Amino acid sequence: MILINKKTSYLNLINVIENLLETEHHEISILANTSALIKEHIKNINWAGFYLLKKDYLILGPFQGKVACNPIRIGFGVCGKCVENKVTIVVGNVHEFDGHIPCDETTNSEIVIPIFIDDEIYGVLDLDSKLFNRFSTVDKRFLEQIVVIIARNIKRVKENNRGVNLI
Repeated sequence: MILINKKTSYLNLINVIENLLETEHHEISILANTSALIKEHIKNINWAGFYLLKKDYLILGPFQGKVACNPIRIGFGVCGKCVENKVTIVVGNVHEFDGHIPCDETTNSEIVIPIFIDDEIYGVLDLDSKLFNRFSTVDKRFLEQIVVIIARNIKRVKENNRGVNLI
């Protein structure tokens, strides 16, 4: 029953994100509103946000939660390893992850999903939880779908706003 509720909850969240982002015209707003929706709709997380790739570093983007570490060098911490390996990383116990960067001492598990635009890493979606082993294969699958929606909309906004100074 819990698994069905979790899947239904993710499907509802995906629907909300799709509807919100399809009319969005600003890259930062896409990231900010998505991090807020994730933090609001996914249970037992204490941080949800984005790091954006700039050369050899991940720079803090929009997020919901406590103050975060910034910048993160590629290859360091869960986020940096995610970019280096270009795959989603699920960590059941961050205290056992070699090179973990402890931004919030109450975090015990983490999932980081790479965001690709045109086969290039744009950044990552990072979620933390105070619970050990919080993130499952169900979370991974649906969060990867959410990242695809984010990437598609960021690409659309970038293409539509070429040469336009919106701020």
